[in-house]
Amino acid sequence: MKKAVVVFSGGQDSTTCLVEALQTYDEVHAITFDYGQRHRLEIETARQLAEQLGVKSHKVMDVGLLNELAISSLTRDDIPVSHALQDNGLPNSFVPGRNILFLTLAGIYAYQIGAESVITGVCETDFSGYPDCRNEFIQTMNRALVQGMDREMKIVTPLMWLNKAETWAMADHYDALTLVRSQTLTCYNGVIGDGCGECPSCHLRQAGLDEYLNHRDTVQQSYLDKRVAQTHQ
Repeated sequence: MKKAVVVFSGGQDSTTCLVEALQTYDEVHAITFDYGQRHRLEIETARQLAEQLGVKSHKVMDVGLLNELAISSLTRDDIPVSHALQDNGLPNSFVPGRNILFLTLAGIYAYQIGAESVITGVCETDFSGYPDCRNEFIQTMNRALVQGMDREMKIVTPLMWLNKAETWAMADHYDALTLVRSQTLTCYNGVIGDGCGECPSCHLRQAGLDEYLNHRDTVQQSYLDKRVAQTHQ
């Protein structure tokens, strides 16, 4: 039996990954992290989607310590999300150490339930400047988990080489375009669906959707070609 754990926030990317996993694995578990993020609605959105999609089990894990340690516009209500970069060249929405912690805990959970894969929706193509969304980081993290737990495990990144338009194509490929568009929460200002239209996340999401809807056949083929290439790597 093929089992997977999906790191699941209830946003566009992780929901698209979850939809694919449910059609690829025999048993799918989702794990959502409560780190005192800017919008508590994110956790409730993840709960509702996991139930609606029929996930085997959905664990919400309290990792509030991350909020104490990591200062970011996504962990502090008094820091507005900005398009401008900080002095270190990173957006102020970057939460340092978040994916290190999330993937470590998801890996431990996968170990306990006998899952072979940990799936995350990180993406290097449209990674918004976050260093912990790059393929090099994922590969390093994967090696650390395998060595640290002495057990084969694969961190799977279905979106790694897809742009936002191709991510929409992937959702459509699995007949989930409407669900992902209307029920996920990607907006930094906490607006479900198409979002506020003002924050960096909404701009990226909308630009990708427009490209996909205007060039559907071309983008679909590009998505399929990339997924085939990734499968044979």
